[in-house]
Amino acid sequence: MSPEVLSTPVAETAKTGERSRSRARAARRRKAVVTSARVLVLVAVLGLWEALSRAKLIDPFNFSMPSQIWDQIWTWITHGTALGSLGEQIWYTLYEALLGWVFGVVAGVVLGIALGRIAFLADVLGPYIKVLNSIPRIVLAPIFVIWFGLGPASKVASAVVLVFFPVFFNAFQGAREVDRNLVANARILGASDRRVTLQVVIPSATSWIFTSLHVSFGFALIGAIVGEYIGATRGIGLLVAQSQGTFNAAGVYAAMVILAAVALVAEGLLTFAERRIFRWKPADSGH
Repeated sequence: MSPEVLSTPVAETAKTGERSRSRARAARRRKAVVTSARVLVLVAVLGLWEALSRAKLIDPFNFSMPSQIWDQIWTWITHGTALGSLGEQIWYTLYEALLGWVFGVVAGVVLGIALGRIAFLADVLGPYIKVLNSIPRIVLAPIFVIWFGLGPASKVASAVVLVFFPVFFNAFQGAREVDRNLVANARILGASDRRVTLQVVIPSATSWIFTSLHVSFGFALIGAIVGEYIGATRGIGLLVAQSQGTFNAAGVYAAMVILAAVALVAEGLLTFAERRIFRWKPADSGH
């Protein structure tokens, strides 16, 4: 066999490796550019806001300014709030949101998979779920405060109703979109309905469910905050209500910044968990 023939696969392998390294370098450069652009946009918006407020082109009393918001956050960190330490308020809200998120996710996944798998159940309960979904769920928060009081139960309930529906509909759709050939093959191999659900349907619907988790935790935070805003003894939502009551715009914005930071951390953790679970999926070349 000639050396040219032997060298061809080696050359092709080298070219493939070089193309892969080139794509990796391009991806890193793009990520660096995107990150830099994001930072520049944030700095530009905050800088413009600060400049307009100091020049009195916008009312600093109503709109505050980034420096005052940072001063308020630093004051809460170093001296605490009127309700106690800032960490305690964050944990109280996070505790309510996490409980509501867990209960809402579990209920949404269980009912979504059940209705996706059992057509009779979907036909019976479908109209009721649509009616409940059409109700503006934020307006239920005052009712939950009346029912469950000012403690965490009313905030957890508000979070549950906001989390349940996006998770339910994604789980339901995921169960309906399962490859019928997989289900048929499992049945041919003697799998029972229970084994088909646990070993075929749920794994196939996992990507659908994870898609809803990213949005649903933000909804859980909203439910907890709205409940605290209406009536509570502690929490970030109560800080917002107190700041609004004293016309402290910086306090309102500071609470929003803290909530945004909590939501970003939660989003990062969910993204990390999703990547670990779905390591087998090919990366999206478009990102």
